[in-house]
Amino acid sequence: MTFVFAGDNKIIIDHTEVNPGNEGKGFGKKMVTKAVEWARENDIKIVPLCPFAKSVFDKVPDFRDVL
Repeated sequence: MTFVFAGDNKIIIDHTEVNPGNEGKGFGKKMVTKAVEWARENDIKIVPLCPFAKSVFDKVPDFRDVL
């Protein structure tokens, strides 16, 4: 996963990728979950520009507090 800071309290997730052969094993969602946990701990908001990350946010309503 790659992201950039957009100011002091916001990050933009711009890419999420897993190694070949690991697709569909939940690793991408685990990365997004860790980003959400980190954002909560640090009072950071997330802008999910990455289509995969956005799809996770769309499917998991509990993550929307960091949007």
